[in-house]
Amino acid sequence: MSIQQINEESKIILQKNLEEIRRGIEEAKTAAGREADVMLLAATKTVSAEVINYVTQTLGVRNIGENRVQELLDKYEALDLTNVDVHFIGKLQSNKVKYIIDKVSLIHSLDSLSLADEIDSRSRRLGKKTDCLIEVNIGREESKSGVMPEDFEDFLAEVQKREAISVRGLMTIAPLSADAEEKKKYFSETYSIFIDILQKKIHNINIPILSMGMSGSYKEAIACGSDCVRIGSSLFGERIYNR
Repeated sequence: MSIQQINEESKIILQKNLEEIRRGIEEAKTAAGREADVMLLAATKTVSAEVINYVTQTLGVRNIGENRVQELLDKYEALDLTNVDVHFIGKLQSNKVKYIIDKVSLIHSLDSLSLADEIDSRSRRLGKKTDCLIEVNIGREESKSGVMPEDFEDFLAEVQKREAISVRGLMTIAPLSADAEEKKKYFSETYSIFIDILQKKIHNINIPILSMGMSGSYKEAIACGSDCVRIGSSLFGERIYNR
């Protein structure tokens, strides 16, 4: 059941869920022999501003991610963003960039040059550089967005010509049908692409980010090098969608 309001019961559930997630992240890091921090990004699709504010301002979550432009806009004025960064983690249409470009700290889903052009143009108008992750379609799924692995290097080179975009790294979503071992294979392949661009120095990435892993796969993702895990249902419960 998705938590939609704050009361004594939901406070206990959220605190318990968050403790389990944080413990799971630390256990996965230890098992992988990793010491660097892994960002916990709360995926807040369908979650009310009231619940988000409790998780950020009381429980200390410092990064939240929205999937839908309109939902972010609907919630935005009600959010207490003190010491909180807002990420955009869903499919982003070029004609919606103007609505969020001044509201998000990192776009996780840069997947086309037309989108890059719009982000660059809107950022220039504001006199800013926008941090982005390039989304990689690691499962090569026709139904999914993202740059194909074999096209990544050329795509990165083109994006870097847009001076108002700062590429910070990669994001991927493993196929939902994949089991744990298959997901590790996909995550490892993404990590290899990530490391390859760092070693070749074909980038100007400052503090690189590899965003991969969700509620059902974050431990496997951390084992394969993820720096940022996007956690929704494990924290807030199964989502409720409006029909």
